[in-house]
Amino acid sequence: MLENFMTSCRKKDKTMSDSTEIGENMQVKANLAFMAKTIALVGTAVWGYSAIVNRLNTLENDIVRMHHEMELNSEFRIKWPRGEIGALPADATQDMNIEHLKGRVDKLDDHVDKLRHGTNGNGTH
Repeated sequence: MLENFMTSCRKKDKTMSDSTEIGENMQVKANLAFMAKTIALVGTAVWGYSAIVNRLNTLENDIVRMHHEMELNSEFRIKWPRGEIGALPADATQDMNIEHLKGRVDKLDDHVDKLRHGTNGNGTH
């Protein structure tokens, strides 16, 4: 009986060692549906993470741009009325026209003063 037990143990050891050895004929049984779901889940998680990170980067860049533009606008708002930044070409033309009209008004004022006081330009009445 002991001999039969030893023989059966040897047979079990031999079959167990055959099944645990890795070789060319070894087959791995896996649930392909579970693997596909796992791969899809990981892919979706990576895509979602990258989309969120991309959106955050876009928003941060927009905030930086708006802050910079706000600083430039504040500088423009203060310096433009003072004439520290410059003037439009239309403003320069308008200023020249005003100077010309001022000269003509001054000449007309002188002429009106002469007529009012009765002088004809050479000091006689």
